[in-house]
Amino acid sequence: MAGRYGDLDYSRAVKSGVAIGGLLVVAGFLGEEASHLLYGDLTGALNTLFTSMEFGGIIVGMIAVFVFGIALPLTE
Repeated sequence: MAGRYGDLDYSRAVKSGVAIGGLLVVAGFLGEEASHLLYGDLTGALNTLFTSMEFGGIIVGMIAVFVFGIALPLTE
């Protein structure tokens, strides 16, 4: 039976959102560390990009948990 939001699998959506957020954090960290190792000092734009990826990954993971794990199941 389809719910209010269709056949949305909340647990899979939460797991996928947290995984994407985690990948963003790891990619930002490894990109920054590898760039420092290979090229030395980075430009401001690259430093900002990698730092934004890290913080963005944390935000994506948290939003996925709150939206797909808490808010949508409660309003169903």
